[in-house]
Amino acid sequence: MPKVNVYLPDELADAVKAASLPVSAICQRALEQSVRRVSAIRAMTLDDVGDLQLAQFTERMRTVIRLGMERSAGAPAVGTEHLLHGMLSEGSNLALQVLRAMEIDPVVVERALAARLPSADGAPAKQFSGPAANALELTVTEAIALGHNYVGCEHLLLGLLSEPSGAAGEVLHEAGVELRTARKTVVAALTGYAHLRAQSGMDPIAAAIRKELKPVIERIERLEERTES
Repeated sequence: MPKVNVYLPDELADAVKAASLPVSAICQRALEQSVRRVSAIRAMTLDDVGDLQLAQFTERMRTVIRLGMERSAGAPAVGTEHLLHGMLSEGSNLALQVLRAMEIDPVVVERALAARLPSADGAPAKQFSGPAANALELTVTEAIALGHNYVGCEHLLLGLLSEPSGAAGEVLHEAGVELRTARKTVVAALTGYAHLRAQSGMDPIAAAIRKELKPVIERIERLEERTES
């Protein structure tokens, strides 16, 4: 049987040893789940979007993909820009709250994106572009890396930021969204504020998240500085 080495931070390695966890069995199970998720993404066609064949995708995430498909009308493929359009158009997902908590206005992002999107005309595309497929794989990878058993819009935001050649990543980066900060904000938001999904009064919610995120992010940064020193 081939051997795969897994490297852990010192603190995590010590905690694993102290808990006497079966590392090999846990890693094997996690890798099996990861392979299934990523393989499902690669095999998915847009005709499957009705059920997505992916039980881990949240309903909002499925809606975002459907909206992206609709916006791809006339395009040769559904691109990352269409996925970002779907995320922004859905209007009530955690990714938008994360942007607001980072003091990035989704409306500004939407305007910048609209300038890059031609008018929708014709039938929706039937396949994902290479960057879009890659972004969805990275989305699943982000969810797995964070230890989540679902794939949501907050993971899509990270996947779009991680994809190196997609238009969505370019728009987000130009708006001032950085992957490292976005990942910290997602982690902090989900720690205690996942239940604050947008219903109404977006600004008070975003303000509350920003207030609570600040000490968490500062603590993460201190830990990173200590690790790097």
